[in-house]
Amino acid sequence: MELDFERCYRAVDSRDQRFDGCFYTAVRTTGIYCRPSCPAVTPKRENVTFYVSAAAAQRGGFRACRRCRPDAAPGSPEWDARADTVGRAMRLIGDGVVDREGVSGLASRLGYTERHLNRMLTAELGAGPLALARAQRAQTARILVETTDLGLAEIAFAAGFGSVRQFNDTMLEVYAQAPGRLRETRRAVQGEAGTINLRLAYRAPLHVASLLGFLGARTLPGVDELDGDTYRRGLVLPHGSATVALRPADRWVFATLRLSDVRDLAPAVARCRRLLDLDADPDAIDGTVGADPALAAAVRAEPGVRVPRAVDGFEMAVRAVVGQQVSVSGARTTLGRIVRAAREAGASGELLGSEESRGSEGFESSADLGPAGPAPAPAATNHLAGFPTAESVADLPDSAFGMPATRRDTIRALAAAVADGKLDLDPTADRAETTARLLELPGIGPWTAGYVAMRATGDPDVFLPTDLAARRGAAALGLPATAKALAEHAERWRPWRSYALVRLWRAA
Repeated sequence: MELDFERCYRAVDSRDQRFDGCFYTAVRTTGIYCRPSCPAVTPKRENVTFYVSAAAAQRGGFRACRRCRPDAAPGSPEWDARADTVGRAMRLIGDGVVDREGVSGLASRLGYTERHLNRMLTAELGAGPLALARAQRAQTARILVETTDLGLAEIAFAAGFGSVRQFNDTMLEVYAQAPGRLRETRRAVQGEAGTINLRLAYRAPLHVASLLGFLGARTLPGVDELDGDTYRRGLVLPHGSATVALRPADRWVFATLRLSDVRDLAPAVARCRRLLDLDADPDAIDGTVGADPALAAAVRAEPGVRVPRAVDGFEMAVRAVVGQQVSVSGARTTLGRIVRAAREAGASGELLGSEESRGSEGFESSADLGPAGPAPAPAATNHLAGFPTAESVADLPDSAFGMPATRRDTIRALAAAVADGKLDLDPTADRAETTARLLELPGIGPWTAGYVAMRATGDPDVFLPTDLAARRGAAALGLPATAKALAEHAERWRPWRSYALVRLWRAA
């Protein structure tokens, strides 16, 4: 992937935060790489090289800037939106697949040989899967070193390194400091024992009211809740369970995590970012959607509206099926009954509240200077757990569903397909294949498959012209209200029709 030097240099010279995470600036005279908004003196043109990824900069022999913390920048919106192999690979690496399954596991999931996958990623990102995963391990390790009391050997393996020596060598290379030295310079941050406090960066603007309002209207007892400006929920992660409290603020989303296994830190952060759509590029999205005169006023009044996504693809698919032709409140009642039945059956396991993570201090992971601010109180999340598994839902008796037999059969067929591995509903899945397999299930049509694609697999260009709320919103904005005419009009919103759909829902 080629970067335009002049455009990148102008962004660096103006310290434009919108480009943080899109590329990295390496300065040959200092041997460091920075994010575009780094407050340091702008380097001379002849001393600068631009890289698409932090891993590529590290591969080029540069270390991370200690001032702007480029490794904590928002993720690239390109890899967040793209549905091709490279985009999927980046999402899989971010979810820790290379650490858990190796490069062979990543290649197998994508259907390519390791050699060809390495060629594709190197061509696009300047680094192969091992280097990309190594950069992520270094960031995870830095967070744990600076802000927890875990032993350095424990941190090495929790971050995904194969040995303590590999851990020490990587930290020296990336940060020019040994892990012990990083720990000496850490800042004290108050926090409850067993919690991890983070700051998640995003590209402004972020319309918080629409995001929290959407999630809050759909909370389920025992799964998630909204308390003022803090959203809390349970998570099911590769190595165990967790709870998270998320509080959006200016420039950051403050997050408090309680992990039953610290190896799940990177996947937990990736899923929280995905849930709140923090890697989106609001300027590009609003520029396209707001070019339509019918939506221009709404975009000006509410810039930065995001698509609320998901931390659990199966949960989102069940929500979509239950929500067919019923109100939001009616769907919540039915879903709550399913969750209770699964919990009573003991199929979903114990709640995280009985567990303590191995870390003992709260901490901040900052992408910039300044205090973390008050973190959301984690204590209220102790009663929350993730959504029931596909296996547990498939085994529920008929009385647990409280819905027509045809819809109950649809949920069971969905659960069986996910449990058997025939249906992948993660954001790392092939979007077209996932949609096709959903449509093969009885009782799932274009609306349900589209809703799942939009919120579970992260497709930014989904439109649901038959959706009743979308048509009501369209009518309120003076747009065509018939499904066919509205679908034709929506073509002008490509490739961001999912975001336009959220705005129609708000207009309704």
